[in-house]
Amino acid sequence: MITIGSRKSKLAMWQTETVAESLNKSGMVTQINSMETIGDKVLDTSIAKIGSKGVFTVELEEQLADGTTDIAVHSAKDMQSQLPDGFTLIAFTEREKVNDVLLSADASVDIADSSRPLVVGTSSVRRKAFLKHYYPHIQAVEMRGNLQTRIKKMKSGDCDALMLAYAGVKRMGYEDMIVAEFDEKLFTPPVGQGCIAIEAATALPAEKVAQIRESLNNRESEYCLLAERAFLKKLEGGCSIPAFGYATLEDGTITLNAGLASLDGSKILRTTDTVSVQDAEMLGDRVARYILDNGGREMLAEIRRLQAE
Repeated sequence: MITIGSRKSKLAMWQTETVAESLNKSGMVTQINSMETIGDKVLDTSIAKIGSKGVFTVELEEQLADGTTDIAVHSAKDMQSQLPDGFTLIAFTEREKVNDVLLSADASVDIADSSRPLVVGTSSVRRKAFLKHYYPHIQAVEMRGNLQTRIKKMKSGDCDALMLAYAGVKRMGYEDMIVAEFDEKLFTPPVGQGCIAIEAATALPAEKVAQIRESLNNRESEYCLLAERAFLKKLEGGCSIPAFGYATLEDGTITLNAGLASLDGSKILRTTDTVSVQDAEMLGDRVARYILDNGGREMLAEIRRLQAE
C-alpha cells in the first residue's frame, strides 16, 4: 500500500490520480489523502507576503513526517529550493511542455497590440516582471486561486486575460482558450514548471522508494530538475523572487538557461551554460554563481527590501 498526500484543487488531484494510476499499473495499491495548504486557503495575499517557504507544502510534509502518508505529489515549480531536514524528492515525472501561455475568453485579445489596453491576471512575480519588460503597455494584476477560480474572476471582469503555465491549462482541458504562447527563451519558466515531483520522508523504507522510482521517475526530467533546483538553491530562492531556469538535454549534455529579473522588469540578468549530464547539479550552482557575481546579489537585496515594505 502506498498512501499519497495531495492538495485538494482539481489540478492537484489530476496530478495525484495520474501518479496513483502509474503506481497501480506497476502492481501497487494506493490510497489518496487530500487537504488544503496555507497557499490554498489564503487567497487575498500575495505568495511573497505569505512567505515563500512551504506555502503549498508544509501541511503535506507534516503528514509525511508522522507516517500518515508515504509520498506527497507536488507541482515541481511549487517546491522550495531547499527542503526541510527529513524530507527528499525521490522522483520526477515526464515533463509537459514548459511554456507560459495567455488565456482569454475573448479570442481577439492580442498582447502585442499596444493600442488596446489589456489587463492580465497572474500571481507570479516572474511573469509580472517579464510582462513589464517585454510588454510595458500591459497592466498586470494580482490573481490568486485555482485555475477554475481565476477563469471565473476573469469572466466576471477582473481582467482581460490570464497568464498561466501551459501544463496546467492542458491538464484541465482549457487549451481552446489559449490566445498566445510565450517563447521559453524569453519568457523562461520557473524552475520545475511542467513537471510533477514526488516528495517523501527520508525515513521511508528503501524498498518503497525503489518501487516508486521505478514506476514514476523520468531520468531526463530528473537531470534537468537537478540542475534547475541547484541554481535556485544557490540563489536561496522560492516562489517570491522572479528567478527562472530551464534545462534541456541533448546527446549526453545538459544546457541551462537561467537568470533573475528585477520586480519592475527593468533589468533581466540571464546566462546559458552547458556541461555533461553527470554534472547537472554543478551546472546549476555555476550558473547561479555567475548571476550572483554579475549584479544578482544586489538585485536580490533590492527585491527582498521592496517585498519587506
